[in-house]
Amino acid sequence: MSQAALLTVTHDPMGKNMNLFNELKKEIKDIYGELYITISDESSIELIKEMEASGFKVKLIPKQGAAQARREVVKFGLSGKSEYYHYCDFDRLLTWGKNHLFELKTTVSKIQNHDYIIFGRTKRAMNTHPVEWIETEKITNLICSLELGKNVDITAGSCAFSRKSAQFINKYSKEKMTDAEWAMIIHRMAKLNIDYTSVEGLEYHDETNGILRVMSESEKWLIRLQLSFIISETALKVGK
Repeated sequence: MSQAALLTVTHDPMGKNMNLFNELKKEIKDIYGELYITISDESSIELIKEMEASGFKVKLIPKQGAAQARREVVKFGLSGKSEYYHYCDFDRLLTWGKNHLFELKTTVSKIQNHDYIIFGRTKRAMNTHPVEWIETEKITNLICSLELGKNVDITAGSCAFSRKSAQFINKYSKEKMTDAEWAMIIHRMAKLNIDYTSVEGLEYHDETNGILRVMSESEKWLIRLQLSFIISETALKVGK
């Protein structure tokens, strides 16, 4: 059975993740059959060149938010021949590969038995995140779990799906956030199975996964609360 394709996105003006990518690029290339990334046109030129030289298919896009970047990479991936895809935010992929490479390899090797898998965090991995992430995401994950009829962690930035599922996502995705939207498209519109697994690798490391902009404590909480509301509302309305 052929390897799954990687779908990933990044906006990295400072090229902060370039060194870690260079450490892991051989391992990443070995895991996947095809590699697709959408990169904002405001990202580091050096990083873009490194990605292109490493075997990634690279598409530069205007900076229009994570949801649009994710949609663009699904469309990009469908131009290839892969039958299964692993989506993972670029910074999450690097954290996973650096700290839990064997788990990443094993997880990707099993996705071809599923229509759609939500990858969430173990309790330990969740507890590595800032407190404002943990507390606000509890609400989002509860609402999404109620809508799907199973306990899930929907906000970890990674999932996997078949080509058929990718085609539904490509056709119907349009919301401000895709975390819950994609799962609900597959659950309610495609009427395919949603599976769930928790992993250690989606842990948080500030130097790789943190936000560079300086913010007050209250602003950090407000931003995470706003994201929680958008994702939760999406879980309730998409596909109904």
